[in-house]
Amino acid sequence: MTGEITAQNGGTPQDASTPDGQLRFDTPVVDDGPALHRITRDSGVLDVNSPYAYLLWCRDFAQTSVVARADTEVVGFVTGFIRPDAPDTVVVWQVAVDSSQRGRGVASKLLAHLLDRMIPRGVRYLETTITADNDASIKLFTAAARDRGTEIVRSELFAAELFPDAHLGEDLYRVGPFAEAAARA
Repeated sequence: MTGEITAQNGGTPQDASTPDGQLRFDTPVVDDGPALHRITRDSGVLDVNSPYAYLLWCRDFAQTSVVARADTEVVGFVTGFIRPDAPDTVVVWQVAVDSSQRGRGVASKLLAHLLDRMIPRGVRYLETTITADNDASIKLFTAAARDRGTEIVRSELFAAELFPDAHLGEDLYRVGPFAEAAARA
């Protein structure tokens, strides 16, 4: 099955799927945390979490996250988690791609890889939040719904006035339901 993770003798988890051109997709490891922080910071558009948060993410949420590697360098990632009150829902926290890889469809491949891994494990929905001005993310998740033959529903989640700084409101995008048969082989 695509996306099955293997790790032997404490080695780095590797994806069992074949490489995509020069890129390899697998689970993050703690040592990837600094790269996730750097890619987020350098994006200039994403909310940057503390370096500690990315280390913790790579340790505690590795199975619901994906990195893209060019050789050994992380060049993109998706971080996600299973909603505690909705175990059939993966929440995508951030999607980021290094500037050296933009325009090559890496974000959509990362997202597809995550879904290929999570759907066989019982995930039926994907949720994410997006600000109204983030056309690239809206297109990315809309395309994921289209490619999976399912729907995407938008609703307001966090109004701008809830944020202590000058942050736009975050709309919830819910993609699904996915059927296990819809997972790519």
